[in-house]
Amino acid sequence: MTDNNEDDETILLEQKHKKEKKELQAQIQALKKAAKNDKTKKKEINAEIAKLESDLEERHKKEIESKPDVAMPEEAQGINKENTKTKISKAQKRRDKKIQQEKDREKEIKIQEINNINGPRNTENQAISKRLKDRNLKIYSIPSDGDCLYKAVAHQLEIKYNKKINVDDLRNNVSIYILEHKEEFMPFLSNTDTYEMLTDTEFEEYCNKIKSTKTWGGQLEIRAISNCLSCPITVIQATGPEAIEQGTEFPGPPLIISYHRHMYSLGEHYNSTQILNEDDKSKV
Repeated sequence: MTDNNEDDETILLEQKHKKEKKELQAQIQALKKAAKNDKTKKKEINAEIAKLESDLEERHKKEIESKPDVAMPEEAQGINKENTKTKISKAQKRRDKKIQQEKDREKEIKIQEINNINGPRNTENQAISKRLKDRNLKIYSIPSDGDCLYKAVAHQLEIKYNKKINVDDLRNNVSIYILEHKEEFMPFLSNTDTYEMLTDTEFEEYCNKIKSTKTWGGQLEIRAISNCLSCPITVIQATGPEAIEQGTEFPGPPLIISYHRHMYSLGEHYNSTQILNEDDKSKV
């Protein structure tokens, strides 16, 4: 009788889970239909769906684990008791552990996706995209490798002025310009350890790092790039002034890049921009 009772409980639990999964799918379809033509709402709905699926999966897992094991008949117990138990091999245990780790990882990813909707990175990107849309522009992604500022400028030069420049050459030009205009840049540079103004030796080392390493470029380098190229540069950002202008005294259309404080965990980042097409206008 014990076996029959356990079998009945297992069947009832499976039926219950199947019904709940079916009900969840109906709920998901209704949510998707409600957000069909609203991109912003669609992101929120997708996150909500991921959470609903994750919660149901976790609850079903707990219900299965909490179900008592099937009791063995008394006559089956005795001297050969150990031989009647299912022996799980070490390889199977490793496979089970790997499967569980994958499930845990997928769950963490879903939770992170939910958190990212209102996280600083997504919020910042939406703000920058909105400001760029007002200029009929969108973000053009640049790799995060230390050269992002210089690659963004090189991309802008090519699409705005049909000029190509090597990143190494651009870094070298910036290094030389700052070195030759020491009085202009020195007051804005300080030792990161002592917070004192750079010595002459430290200033030369700073300039050398610009041309010989992938050290990140900031506002001072943007000013130097603008002067080197005799070209205006506009930096679009999410907070504060919408745009920071450099080289407004120079003629011609500005090179427009975007500044991201929260895009990557390693630090600040620059992207380039490009013209919106008709499809993009309805998506942003």
